[in-house]
Amino acid sequence: MTSLASGRLRRERLTMLRMVEIYCADHHVAGGGMLCPDCDGFLAYAERRLEKCPYGVDKPTCARCPIHCYKREPREMARTIMNFSGPRMVLRHPWLSVTHLFDKRHRVKHPMEIRRSERG
Repeated sequence: MTSLASGRLRRERLTMLRMVEIYCADHHVAGGGMLCPDCDGFLAYAERRLEKCPYGVDKPTCARCPIHCYKREPREMARTIMNFSGPRMVLRHPWLSVTHLFDKRHRVKHPMEIRRSERG
């Protein structure tokens, strides 16, 4: 399992946290800066997926990843959250937005492609 305590994965986790906070504050009534149970559950799921990412610290952004590690329902929720929060991130968390744009440029090979090249 990969640690989310440092580097790129920490920033990826923080970006997801901020996006969920923006979405939840505008769509749900949890109050006091707290996440509603649905958003909190989704965030916990997203963190587990980050921890188990086969790319580890070389993880690309979700949009560039050749592996779809989210189940269908959480993937739809992630898409909804990102579509809503993404444009708002630029104003509320500009540094995370800029670093995310740079991270989008990072591309990786599919793990099966990497294994094949290591064998041959």
